Amino acid sequence: MTTTALATSPLKATDRCDSCGAQAYIRVVLNEGELLFCGHHGRRHEAKLRPIAVEWHDETDKLTPQPTPVTD
Repeated sequence: MTTTALATSPLKATDRCDSCGAQAYIRVVLNEGELLFCGHHGRRHEAKLRPIAVEWHDETDKLTPQPTPVTD
């Protein structure tokens, strides 16, 4: 059995959720293709899709603002 590393590019603002059309933050790569989801729908379908996913690319950390360092 050969394993190939996938080079998943970052999601763009133009990538849309296949369920609702919101900005996609999760890409699920399957043997048959890929699905894009917003954070809400990605979590909703995760339990069913994770076991069959070839890759689960999650960028939902972008939804939480990162603290800005304070400078004097």
